[in-house]
Amino acid sequence: MKKSLNANAVKMIAIIAMTIDHIAWMLFPGYPNDIVPIVMHTIGRITCPVMCYFIAEGYHYTKNINKYTQRLFVFSLVSHFAYVYFSANYIDWKSFIPFYYGDVLNQTSVMWPLAWGLVMLRIADSQKIKENMKTLLIIAICLITFPSDWSCIASLCILAFGTNRGNFKKQMSLMIFYVAMYSIVYFFALDKVYGIIQMAVVLAIPVIMMYNGQLGKNRKVNTFMKYFFYIYYPLHLFIIGWIQSVR
Repeated sequence: MKKSLNANAVKMIAIIAMTIDHIAWMLFPGYPNDIVPIVMHTIGRITCPVMCYFIAEGYHYTKNINKYTQRLFVFSLVSHFAYVYFSANYIDWKSFIPFYYGDVLNQTSVMWPLAWGLVMLRIADSQKIKENMKTLLIIAICLITFPSDWSCIASLCILAFGTNRGNFKKQMSLMIFYVAMYSIVYFFALDKVYGIIQMAVVLAIPVIMMYNGQLGKNRKVNTFMKYFFYIYYPLHLFIIGWIQSVR
């Protein structure tokens, strides 16, 4: 397959897929089995693997890993309020407090496990941490991220992508394996059909495969795209949440 897409193009595909997915949650709340929401949510499965992949790529390319990590955690904090406001579980301001109303799953956005996935990758690559301690810390991160959107699976995908850089087949195989576990939990805990839909992450594979390892040629566009998602993600969730509140 020809590697014809730069990082900006791949990210834009993920953003569009994500938006379609979130609009589907607004237009078709719950887990309807109609063809339109199923297709929209299926398209949306492209997004998370792409996001995980580029965080692993960001880890490899960043000039300041500490600032990158801090930026992701600040972003996850802002996104928490946007995600909860957008979600079907939102009742009032107390909904922003995790577990307040007794729910366990989907207590915060996917940005939480994405940020911790970067930490997980840093732990795995550390020369100062012993192997046994690495295992314990990775398990601890899985527990910390479990109640979020995409759970610890997003963190594990980042770990798989980052530690197997250059081995595309192994990266994608591990991603499918981890998402299969998430799909099983979704199948039994939330909805059977939508549990199966999670496996549509395989649609992200050809998109990532077309990534040519480069940014765009225009520096201004590259700078814009670097920060665009940090603004767009919480903003579009707030807008959808507001639309839902006034309907």
